[in-house]
Formats: sequence, C-alpha cells, structure tokens
Amino acid sequence: MNNNDQLGKALKELKRDIEFAYVGQDNAGVTGTSSVAREMDSASQLIANTIAGGSAVITEAKILDAHEAAYTDGGDPSLLMIKPSDSEIIAGFTGASGRQRTFNDENQTLTAAVNILVNPYGTLKVVLNRIQMTTHAFLIDPTMWRSAVLRPVSRTLLSKTGDSDKHFCVYEGGLMHLNQNASAQINALT
Repeated sequence: MNNNDQLGKALKELKRDIEFAYVGQDNAGVTGTSSVAREMDSASQLIANTIAGGSAVITEAKILDAHEAAYTDGGDPSLLMIKPSDSEIIAGFTGASGRQRTFNDENQTLTAAVNILVNPYGTLKVVLNRIQMTTHAFLIDPTMWRSAVLRPVSRTLLSKTGDSDKHFCVYEGGLMHLNQNASAQINALT
C-alpha cells in the first residue's frame, strides 16, 4: 500500500473521530486552562428538548413527543437519526392497524424499511448512524447546526525513512447549535 492510500485511511479515521465526538458520546464542554485541555460539547449537550426514553425501546409516541417539543419551540427537524437496531422497530410501525402500502407494479419485492416518517409536526427522513450513541435518537434541523473550525485539517511531514513518509494530521473544531430548541433528542433508550 502506498503512502497516499495510508494517508487517505488516516483522514477517513479522523472524519470518524470527529463524528464520534459530535454524536458518539455525551460530553459536556470544558473551557480549558494551561494545564487542562479544552473539550467541546457533544450534540446531546446542545439540545434543550429532551424526551426520556425510560430505559425502553424507541416508540412512535416518543418520536411524536420529541417532534412536538421541537416544533412548539419553533424548530423544524427534518432528520431522525437513529442507531441501526432502531430501524427494525421503526419499520414495525407500518404494521399498526389502518396502515397500508400499495404496490402499483408487478414487482414482488418486500420492503421492510421506513425511510420517511410523516406525522402532524412534519416529515422526518430516517437516517441510520452506526457511530452515534446507542442510548439516543436525534431529531435534527440541519440548518441549525454548524461545525466551528478552529484549525482546519492539515498534515505535516514528520520524517522520511527510505520510501516511507510519516505525517501528522491535526484538526481542531467544535459543534455549534444556532437554536438549542430547534432539535430534540430521546435519551435513555435500550
């Protein structure tokens, strides 16, 4: 494998690390001092509307409660970000009484997924995220989130050994929410 392939892998890993810092942990920000490193708030700390999952699985009622809370506070969430195993539960919502799916073609494909969830408060695109915390589901208005870049991704050549180059990759940034009430979260899920 050549140096460019290795560098590409390292940058993909850095991207996953940034996403983990955003949604993969529940981290409260620390201002930092000369002896303590500063830390950013994760998404769970930046969302004011929180619905307690009660150490249970995700339900349609909890999603409705979270969506209502964000909508009432002026938000317009359009994404429901969930862990992969919750997608099976959400797909099961279609089995409720009075819900039908019409197949207009001769295709005999069984669809066992829900990509769009429509309720009285709007439309949510269901997005699976294998990196996010398994105890949370997020209803997000993407227009209200920003990445605050303090130092953009950069690489520095450290040393050269034969045909091999060693690089140092660095990024410093944080997550910003423009309106903490515009999104919602369901926590304490199993």
